[in-house]
Amino acid sequence: MGTTAQFSKHVLDIDCEREAERIAVRMRGMLSEKFKRRGFVVAISGGVDSSVTLALSVRAVGKERVFALQMPELHSCGETLGISERLADHFGVVREHTDITPILEAAGFYEKYDAAVRSVIPGYDGGWKSKIVLPNILEGRNLALFSIVAQSPCGEIIKKRLPFKAYLEILAATNFKQRIRKMLEYYHADRLHYATTGTPNRLEYDQGFFVKLGDGAGDIKPIAHLYKSQVYKLAEHLGVPVEICGRPPTTDTYSLAQGQDEFFFSLSHEKMDLCLYALNSHIPADLAGPVIGLSAEQVQRVYQDIGQKRSTTRYLHLKPQLVEPVPEIAF
Repeated sequence: MGTTAQFSKHVLDIDCEREAERIAVRMRGMLSEKFKRRGFVVAISGGVDSSVTLALSVRAVGKERVFALQMPELHSCGETLGISERLADHFGVVREHTDITPILEAAGFYEKYDAAVRSVIPGYDGGWKSKIVLPNILEGRNLALFSIVAQSPCGEIIKKRLPFKAYLEILAATNFKQRIRKMLEYYHADRLHYATTGTPNRLEYDQGFFVKLGDGAGDIKPIAHLYKSQVYKLAEHLGVPVEICGRPPTTDTYSLAQGQDEFFFSLSHEKMDLCLYALNSHIPADLAGPVIGLSAEQVQRVYQDIGQKRSTTRYLHLKPQLVEPVPEIAF
């Protein structure tokens, strides 16, 4: 736990070699002692979190016992497949590419998503691209007010406030993607007798930026204790390709390019990391602000937003609840 006197932009510096080895040892131990499995399945997207998880898995058990799964779909960034292919080949692991577009079509995702957007933007159809966004937290606006941003085939941009019903319909539909991917991960884990990995960093895990029974599932989450900036440092140390180490955090969920800062955190990961650390360390907003580069009012607003997200997403962390305990099955 930090103190006010110790708080600086360097509080998140880590000994990367020591941390990587510590994580690898824990992963190896859990695999044999808890899971009784032979290796790890890692879903790779070309992002830094899944890349570091892949690198740590290789370090823990060797490239021969790591299986990388690529699962792009119609809305995925065009670079996703190529970057993830180069990542898997760089670490020498077996990889498989499964385009999940047909599964999403069969589930009715694209139809449901388009209908929800069309309820707000009547002219919207499959030829358009879109994403949902939040206002910047530093502007002091109500963070609950999502907007839909749509781009027509001719390049026209339309932005409209999302009614709550349409927001829920869009969210419910896009959650198909994460749940289908996790379903496929478990298929390969079962056939190989491997364990699945979850890839959230501390920002995502702490504030519930994941889909329950989707990317929130997994037998082990190796980097959930690491702040995003620490994940980037670990990526460089572990030899993750430079093109990934330099990529900004994205959701790669919507057809329009979307950064995590405009969809969920509403702040760059560097500043959000420091805000979260300061809040966890009980550092007053007026003392944290000058270090982070924000005013005390802005830091306090971030503190409140973190608390609100923790409260509203607590459900996502809950395991299935029993009406009565079953004492014979307790861990």
